[in-house]
Amino acid sequence: MSFPPVDKQLQILRRGVEKIVPEEELAAKLQKSRETNTPLRVKYGIDPTAADVHLGHTVPLRKMRQFQDLGHQAVIIIGNATAMVGDPSGRDEARTKKLSEEDIEENAKYYLNQVGKVIDLDNAEVHRNGDWFGKMGLVEILNLCGKVTVAQLLTRDDFAKRMKAEVPIFLHECLYPVMQAWDSVVIQSDVELGGTEQLYSFMLARDLQKDQSLNQQIGIMSPILVGTDGTRRMGKSLGNYIGISETPYEMMKKFMQLPDDVMKMYYELLTEIDLGEVDQILSGHPKEAKVRLGKTVISEYHDDTAAEDAAARWQKEIGEGNLPTEIPEKSLSRALLNEEGAIQAAQLLKELELVPSTSQAIQRIKGGAVFFLIDGEKTKIADRGDWIKIVPGMIVRAGKKDWANVQLGE
Repeated sequence: MSFPPVDKQLQILRRGVEKIVPEEELAAKLQKSRETNTPLRVKYGIDPTAADVHLGHTVPLRKMRQFQDLGHQAVIIIGNATAMVGDPSGRDEARTKKLSEEDIEENAKYYLNQVGKVIDLDNAEVHRNGDWFGKMGLVEILNLCGKVTVAQLLTRDDFAKRMKAEVPIFLHECLYPVMQAWDSVVIQSDVELGGTEQLYSFMLARDLQKDQSLNQQIGIMSPILVGTDGTRRMGKSLGNYIGISETPYEMMKKFMQLPDDVMKMYYELLTEIDLGEVDQILSGHPKEAKVRLGKTVISEYHDDTAAEDAAARWQKEIGEGNLPTEIPEKSLSRALLNEEGAIQAAQLLKELELVPSTSQAIQRIKGGAVFFLIDGEKTKIADRGDWIKIVPGMIVRAGKKDWANVQLGE
C-alpha cells in the first residue's frame, strides 16, 4: 500500500475536527506508517443501545472512511459488554434502561448494516468487546481497576457535576471508561475516533497502553452535531434527528427545516464539498443551500435519483404549497358539530390532531398557515373562532407538513 504524503493526509483528516490529542504525535504516526508501509489501526466504538443510525453517528464514521481511503485499517468495536453498563458521558444521571443480550445483538446486526453505508465494512475489522470481557474473572477485573484511581475518574466533567449536585454515581458507571480504554489495549489502536465528550476515556486508554508497553493512541474528536432544532445534540429521544435509513423525502423535509445558523456545521461535517465553495453556497439564498445540502447527503445513503425526486417532491408539496400526494384521513365525530354542521377553527385543528394544543392552533392561525380546500377552492382561516362547515373529503392544512383529509364519524 502506498500512502499519500503526510501533509496531504493531515489536510484531509483535520477537516471537521475539534481536537486532536496529542496533536503533535499525529504527523509522526502518519510518517512512520508511510515509512514502514504499515496502516494505522483506527478504532471507533459503538454501543448498540438502539437500532437506528442518525447523521450525528456518521460524523466519526465519515472520519473513519477518510482513514480507510488513505489506506489505514478501520477497527469497529461493538460494545455488547459496555452497552450493558451504559455510557455515562455527558449525562447528568445514571441510565435506567437495561437491555438484554438478545436486544443488543439484534441492534448490533441492524446497526452494522447501516454503518456499511458509511464505511467500507468488507475491509474493516469488527470485534465485540464481550469476547474479552466475558472471559475475565473477578480477579482480572480487580487488577484492571487497580490501574485507575478514583481521583482520575472524578476529573470527568459528568462525574464532577454529579458529585457537586449530590446525584448518585454508581460503581458500574465508573467501570465504563475503564472498559472503553481497555478495548484500545486489546485491539492495539493507534487512533480512536469519537466526540469531544470522550476525551477522558481516550486519555485513559493512553495510560493503559503505556502500562502494557504498547504504542499510545491519539484521540481525534469531532464536534457534536446539533439536531434539527439547532441547539441540542442530535438524538432520537429528542426527536431532532435525521436517520440515514429514513425515506429520502422524510430526510429532505428535515433538512429544509434546519435553522440557517447550523448550515455551515452540517456542510463541514456531513459532506466533502470544499469549504471555500461552502462559503459561496451559504452566501446565497438559505433555501437553495438547504436543497443542495439535502441532495448531497441523501445521495450518499440512497442515490442521486432518489435525492432529486425528494427535492422535487418537497418543492411541489411544500415549497409551492401544492397538495401532497398522500394526505392522511382523519375522522371527526359528528357529535362535535353544531346544528349547521360546523366547528370552530381551533377545536377543528386539535380534533384532527394537526396541533397538540389550542395555543398552538392559535399560533398557526395567526401565522397565516391554516386553510381548507373544498372541491379545489382554497379558503384561509383567519381567526380561532371561525366556524368551519365540515364537508366530508375536505382538506385541512395547519402548516407546511400537517394535512388532513376530513371524514365524518359517529
